Amino acid sequence: MPAKRSASSAAPKLLSGGNPQIAKGEGDAPVQAYIAAMPDWKRAVGARLDALIEQAVPGVHKAVKWNSPMYGIAAGEGWFLSFHCFTRYIKVAFFRGALLQPVPPEPSKSADTRYLHILEDGVLDEARFLDWVRQASELPGERM
Repeated sequence: MPAKRSASSAAPKLLSGGNPQIAKGEGDAPVQAYIAAMPDWKRAVGARLDALIEQAVPGVHKAVKWNSPMYGIAAGEGWFLSFHCFTRYIKVAFFRGALLQPVPPEPSKSADTRYLHILEDGVLDEARFLDWVRQASELPGERM
């Protein structure tokens, strides 16, 4: 009988829609584990999003919570952005997105939150994304 793989060496489970199930944790390592576990084309997009966020906000605080990478200015100061994998797209959440100019295109049940959906064949407007990230990082963070 083959030996069982330990939990630490097993590949992360993909939840519905292909979102990686990653243990919550603070810092860059859990975020990089999440990105490495993103399926297919989403992995490269996740890595690019992370790089753009770091470019826009040097020293950004990172964590994985609720199976999603979270970005904030500092520990305990709340979060300004996260993203999450769905079957056909990556959903980027700007927690105070209703205050951004221009407002990100996708509405939310929350009056404050707005979303950006990134599709496989879509083109990310990096200049616009960087501007939104900079604006979002200057607003009060969402405490979760």
